[in-house]
Amino acid sequence: MELEFSAEQDELRDGVRAMLVRECPISLVREVVEDGASVDGLWKHMVELGWPALTIAEEHGGLGLGCVEMAVVVEELGRVAAPGPYLSTVTQFVPVVHEAGSAEQQARFLGPVAEGTLTGALALAEPTAAFDPAHVTTTATRAASGWTLRGRKDAVLGGATADEIAIVARVEGTSDDDGVGVFVVASGDLDITPMTALDMTRGLARINLDTVTVPDDRVLGEPGPSVATAVRRAIEEAVAALSLDTVGVCQSILDVTLEYAKHREQFGVPIGSFQAIKHKFADMLVVLERARATGYFAALTIAEDDERRSLATSTAKVAAGDCERKMSREGIQIHGGIGYTWEHDMHLYVRHAKTNGLLLGTAADHRARIADLLGV
Repeated sequence: MELEFSAEQDELRDGVRAMLVRECPISLVREVVEDGASVDGLWKHMVELGWPALTIAEEHGGLGLGCVEMAVVVEELGRVAAPGPYLSTVTQFVPVVHEAGSAEQQARFLGPVAEGTLTGALALAEPTAAFDPAHVTTTATRAASGWTLRGRKDAVLGGATADEIAIVARVEGTSDDDGVGVFVVASGDLDITPMTALDMTRGLARINLDTVTVPDDRVLGEPGPSVATAVRRAIEEAVAALSLDTVGVCQSILDVTLEYAKHREQFGVPIGSFQAIKHKFADMLVVLERARATGYFAALTIAEDDERRSLATSTAKVAAGDCERKMSREGIQIHGGIGYTWEHDMHLYVRHAKTNGLLLGTAADHRARIADLLGV
């Protein structure tokens, strides 16, 4: 297993960073939060550069690259707290269609994603916040014209703006992995309510399913254990992406805080010269690098379909959760009173990191999953 970046991956990182510095300054993020500004321009630039096509197979119009390349892009998106549909589409919708859909369904849904004409989302979480498909309670009932869905989905990332939403539900009367299915529904056919979230750039939504009918050709695979397994594999890819998005935003928290400590003076000297502050930065760097290393290891296990991928992705989410808590707390405290103000940008980064920590399982949830995987 090769853990060093290739020249092409380094070049990809440099190109992504250069574009985002130019097109996604923190002022844009603030405009989205405060005024609901459009991110269509930013998304257009991503499409022109082929980012949505990154992990889609070449036969469907994609670039055919792997999870590590996706991770490189996602970390840079996190660094600027980028708004928009990239994370929900490329790291959640695309993997579930790839893992559970037929070749015809992959061409139908992934081709438009690669072209940049379709955005998507994955509706998994429910009021219980469980992220394992075995715990899904939304039901699918056989109807004459397909399937009828009933239930509710919460905190759907990108659900407020996505064109297509992959809904995880179970055949009525089944339990555990039996009867788990994925139903792709056009957003116009759903009752979608945008949620007032901690981070208003993420487009989180609540979806109420009141007798929504889904035709058979929009059901990915045959509901059952095989689909449950496919959903778990897709979730692992999404969790690795969230973890590295968190690493990116935490890097910015460190950078902004370090720059402040170099210039803010107390007793006639920069506060960064105080030993206590130096210790804080040392601790912050340790948790950040641990989260980055575990995140990329998780991405690599997915890229190589390594048997350790389940354990690696949960470990990455735990490390990212520990990182966002440490960085958020210290980033605000080192800034002092100004760190609590709306006018300072720190809260934009902190809100982004905290929201990531809650999506697709908290650090505590994934610690419990690690214990189950290890049999302890």
